[in-house]
Amino acid sequence: MGSVYVKRDDSGEIVKLGREPEPGMTETLSIDDPDVQRLLDLSRGTEPAAVAEALQRSDAELVRVVEDLTNLLIEKGVIRFTELPAAAQRKLLDRRQLRRDRKALDLLAGTEDNGDDRFMP
Repeated sequence: MGSVYVKRDDSGEIVKLGREPEPGMTETLSIDDPDVQRLLDLSRGTEPAAVAEALQRSDAELVRVVEDLTNLLIEKGVIRFTELPAAAQRKLLDRRQLRRDRKALDLLAGTEDNGDDRFMP
């Protein structure tokens, strides 16, 4: 496997690692080194809640972008809806129905839906 550059604090604990050296990274270790693995194991389980929440929001927004892009390509005749895999067709149709249901509920509740459905088949 590869090696990484590390920076240690005064007590000898690794506080930073990277593939490229940065100021203070004077040591290289194998990626399999127990100290490196211990740091990686700690960082995997301690993702800040704010970062996880931001990623979830971003994922939801990106899904809508991909959906709109797919529908635009269909509208422009670049691809045909029937050329998409069956699972993708089902998901797009399911989302369209969910948005219609939501829009109907929003109308009943007196709220507005800011979603743009002009590209939906």
